[in-house]
Amino acid sequence: MHTKWTDEELAIVEEMACLYTVKQIAYRLKKRGYTRLTSAIQNKLRFLGYSARPILDNYNCCEIARVLQLNSATVWSWVKKGWIRTTRRDGRYHQIKSKDLKQFLQNPPQRIKKRIAAIDKDAIEYLVGGLG
Repeated sequence: MHTKWTDEELAIVEEMACLYTVKQIAYRLKKRGYTRLTSAIQNKLRFLGYSARPILDNYNCCEIARVLQLNSATVWSWVKKGWIRTTRRDGRYHQIKSKDLKQFLQNPPQRIKKRIAAIDKDAIEYLVGGLG
């Protein structure tokens, strides 16, 4: 059985969506007397248009490509060329910190400056909090 989300629960989730992981949101809801499964919180975050990633500061190439509406091979080629700094996770997977992505988007190589400038500013804000 599904319990309808209260306005207060939704306000709490939206307030915490960009700052906390799903587990942290569940814990804070529980402290305020609400009980929600982490899967329910993940679904609600996605429905509301927020990320439900477990680590808020790291991305992979596919996540960046999806948000910026690019091909993942494009983002991967930027990584291979050394334009975006990454750290390895589990040997073959790369993580891109939002600060490194922001640095790349602020100072892209000359030959792709126009392409970067054409990317939706809201998508950039979602990933790195703006370039200003």
